[in-house]
Amino acid sequence: MVEQGPGVSPGGSQQQGRRLGGGAIASLGGLGVLLIFMVQNTQDVTVHFLFWKFTWPVWLLILVSAAFGAFVWLGLGVMRRHRRRKARREDRRD
Repeated sequence: MVEQGPGVSPGGSQQQGRRLGGGAIASLGGLGVLLIFMVQNTQDVTVHFLFWKFTWPVWLLILVSAAFGAFVWLGLGVMRRHRRRKARREDRRD
């Protein structure tokens, strides 16, 4: 039996470091598109929301909207994981 050093897979080839997953690549691509869109849209816009009325640059409105959307998306994911864990714990008790 031959001992292999660290970084050598059982097939005999060297590992080439860490690779980015599909989700990370999609996130970086989306972030790049968002940044380009923000840079191209610098004019001011008046926003009417419920009883508020304010003027913001479009890039700031885009950034706030994207951050709010990401916060909601992550929050829903946390809630889903919590419900699944709770259901698994209850299944183990039965």
